[in-house]
Amino acid sequence: MELKRIVVKVGTSTLTYENGKANLRRIEELCKVLSDLQNQGRDVILVSSGAIGVGMGKVGLSEKPSGTKEKQALAAIGQCELMFMYDKLFGEYNHMVAQVLLTRDAVDSEHKKENVINTFDTLLSMGIIPIVNENDTVAIDELQGHNFGDNDMLSAIVAKLVGADALIILTDIDGLYTKDPRKNSDAERIEVVEAITKEIEEMAGGSGSNRGTGGMTTKIMAAKYVTEAGIDCYVIGGDDPKRVYDVTDGNSVGTLFMAQ
Repeated sequence: MELKRIVVKVGTSTLTYENGKANLRRIEELCKVLSDLQNQGRDVILVSSGAIGVGMGKVGLSEKPSGTKEKQALAAIGQCELMFMYDKLFGEYNHMVAQVLLTRDAVDSEHKKENVINTFDTLLSMGIIPIVNENDTVAIDELQGHNFGDNDMLSAIVAKLVGADALIILTDIDGLYTKDPRKNSDAERIEVVEAITKEIEEMAGGSGSNRGTGGMTTKIMAAKYVTEAGIDCYVIGGDDPKRVYDVTDGNSVGTLFMAQ
């Protein structure tokens, strides 16, 4: 199937270094790849985490604070910086971006949902790349760990809203493994998951990096949500954004969760 409309989700661990500072080389490569995909005639939507991580780097914090108020303040600082970087880097490839900040209630009612869909459709028809994040400055659910899960679930909801052909999740592990590959040398990558069973869910394990809030578990939840909506979901390593080309070229990369 030709991937005409793609949602790409990128996590904090992909966008920042261990010290919380922005990984400019990787962000620049990501912007280049997504600009190129849009040049091919595809619709591209980027769901980007990283506001708190970038905010931490900006104010010089090495540890994420535990208080919600502090996290909200860091999100406000970091979101500005993040959008400034995206605006500049996409601009270098002659592409315009738009910021879309969502909260859970924006997709709960039919009326609000319709407004969100109209906004996306209009931006895409204008050739603009929407950059989506959860509105962390006002929405505390994710900050307290029980809403979108480092935007994995948010990206799945966006993919379903816009009728995407594929959701591509870039993360710090290159797919689903039979065991945790960071602890087990005999762990094997699963190339294709035809159905998300209880066994698949149990393979997912816990959270990933200390800078994000998601882990493989939230990726599986997101994959389950979109595959049930008839959308393929790819979980691939985010350390090289050029891997997105493997997805659009039909090569095996990461783990493909097949649409049901």
